[in-house]
Formats: sequence, structure tokens, C-alpha cells
Amino acid sequence: MKLPKDILVEIKTHLEEELSKVHAQIAELSKQDPFADTDRLSDNAASDTEANEENNHERYQAMLTEVHVREDEIKAALQRIEKGTYGFCANCAKLIDTERLAANPTAILCMECEAKKKR
Repeated sequence: MKLPKDILVEIKTHLEEELSKVHAQIAELSKQDPFADTDRLSDNAASDTEANEENNHERYQAMLTEVHVREDEIKAALQRIEKGTYGFCANCAKLIDTERLAANPTAILCMECEAKKKR
């Protein structure tokens, strides 16, 4: 059994919209990173300013890492749609519950396998 084509089209559209949002987040976070300002290399900022910039840079890098993980999950889900494997558990190959996919369209495990993984 497979997911109906109209449902897959809806999911694909939703994932593509999410991917666009993620790309916008990446661009915005990259702009806000204090290390993105090349003028900072030639300024003689006080050590407390430098420490603050370093701290903010690390925070932005952590947020960027998180957003890139989300980007990878979405891209992988879109690839599974293209291959015809979307909605099937990567572990047991059973169809993932549609309620689970509605809540998390990038899910790769059914609830049973997810529970086993957490144990």
C-alpha cells in the first residue's frame, strides 16, 4: 500500500514551502552573525566587545547548524517522495501512520521503531 498521489502532492508542496522558509532563515542568520561583518577585522574593539561578538557568533553558528539539519531532513523527505519510498519506515518498511506524517512530515521511522530506538 502507498500513500495516495494527491496526498503526496500536498506533502511535497508543504515541504517545498518549508524548505523556502529554511533558506530564508539561513540567509537571515548568516547576515546577523557578527563575524559576517568584514569591517570587524580591522576595528580595534575592546576585549569585552570582542568577547561579546565571539559569544554571539557561537550562538548564531549553533542556530545555523540546527537550521541546516532541518534543511537536510526536508531535502531527504523530498528525495523519498521522488523515489516513491516516502511514508515507509526506514527500519521495518511498514507504512508510517499518516497522523505521524502530518505532525512530522520528515519522519523516517514508524512509531514502533521510533520507540525501540529511544529505549
